[in-house]
Amino acid sequence: MASAAIIGAGIGGIAASIRLAVKGYEVTVFEANESFGGKMHEFWLGNYRFDAGPSLFTLPHLVDELFILADRNPEDYFTYTRLDLITHYFWPDGAQLKAYADPEQFAREAETQLGVSQQAVIEALNKSARLYKGTADTFLHKSLHKLNTYLSTDVLKSLQCLPDLGLTTTMHDANKSLFSDHRFVQLLDRFATYNGSDPYQAPATLNIIPHLEHGIGAFYPKGGIYSIAASLVKLAEELGVQFRYNEKVEQIFVTNNKVTGVRTTTGKYTADVVVSNMDVVPTYRRLLPDQPAPERTLQQPRSSSALIYYWGINKEFPQLHLHNIFFSGNYKTEFEHIFKHKTISQDPTVYVNITSKLEPEDAPAGSENWFVMVNVPHHQGQKWEELTAVTRETVLRKLSQMLHIDLEPLIEQEQVLDPLTIESRTSSFAGALYGSSSNNRLAAFLRHPNFSNKLNSLYFCGGSVHPGGGIPLCLLSAKIVADLAPAPKYK
Repeated sequence: MASAAIIGAGIGGIAASIRLAVKGYEVTVFEANESFGGKMHEFWLGNYRFDAGPSLFTLPHLVDELFILADRNPEDYFTYTRLDLITHYFWPDGAQLKAYADPEQFAREAETQLGVSQQAVIEALNKSARLYKGTADTFLHKSLHKLNTYLSTDVLKSLQCLPDLGLTTTMHDANKSLFSDHRFVQLLDRFATYNGSDPYQAPATLNIIPHLEHGIGAFYPKGGIYSIAASLVKLAEELGVQFRYNEKVEQIFVTNNKVTGVRTTTGKYTADVVVSNMDVVPTYRRLLPDQPAPERTLQQPRSSSALIYYWGINKEFPQLHLHNIFFSGNYKTEFEHIFKHKTISQDPTVYVNITSKLEPEDAPAGSENWFVMVNVPHHQGQKWEELTAVTRETVLRKLSQMLHIDLEPLIEQEQVLDPLTIESRTSSFAGALYGSSSNNRLAAFLRHPNFSNKLNSLYFCGGSVHPGGGIPLCLLSAKIVADLAPAPKYK
């Protein structure tokens, strides 16, 4: 039987293992850490449960698809609910807006709370939907680095969308041309952070992202985001996939321009196919040091990172929901600090995720588990211990003012995650959450492909390669890899 070695048990690697096993490969997944999930793991602080990384779940059919592919009923492994209220937004001037999943209800809320034209909101969402549907099959579901992608009829749909894609303008300028209210523009600009980019630099193409939430929907998986990885690992193991934890891959073997296996901390393994779910930069630098690296690709500007405070809060806040955003007063300044000055502004936007709103067992009675995140630059030599302390005080002051309460005495459990820790735990180069940023109009084409142009049988999945970071795109990268990998000679 043909064999496949997968480096990393992040969500992309797990999904690739399932698809390759179904295709007929004997699959082994090597993971340096003690368990699966990558950024998508969980932990407890006392009686508070936290999802460590991703907190938003969209395109759930991409998870269901893996179970269906393996002739399983997804509901036997994994269940989720569609959110009626996606995000509760707060602004420094006291304005608030509840972003409902239903477009009409969301538009009415925008008009009532911000004075934004209801019709203009609907038109913007409809445009986002039209562009997403016209481009997703080409730009997200297939390799951009294979000729047959451009011979597909899907390309015709994408070409029809080109005039409206906004390749020559920025996301912010496009949003500002549609809405005069700076707060609603800020809300739309925020979607650039979904792939670690800057709305003042990134092309308006990213305005397809709102459709994921307000068209297809945002969801919550029972058991938290971690349950996605856990359910897929269970499926993979049923299909015969072997997971080898605490076994770090140190080298990819190459013979005559073809990968032949891997060397780990404990042994050597042959493989007909090798898939790296590691960040593409350390894959080349550490595992393929003697092979030519695609320097132009590896040196693309990195995405933003995150500074996360996990707080066990000894109080309930009925005015908050699962997803909450507390905006900064000057968004442009905030992004200049991240991407130009490589630091954190004195007034950052703060995201608060509280899963105990939907799963009370995630926190003790009368308490809540707060995942508090600030977008920050990737690591470039900053003194994170100092930045973490200063930003903690800034965040506490900001939230206390906007919620009209002194928060600090309510914190009874705390842990912090910074870019350095992200890098050390997940091999994300410089702690960048999404690999390279999308701050130029050719970014999609400059991402590393899902295969090697130089080495046969070497493939790549995960957030640092095409089509990008985040749960849905990592799942799609695994699909592309499985489609590219040859059918094994023996099943």
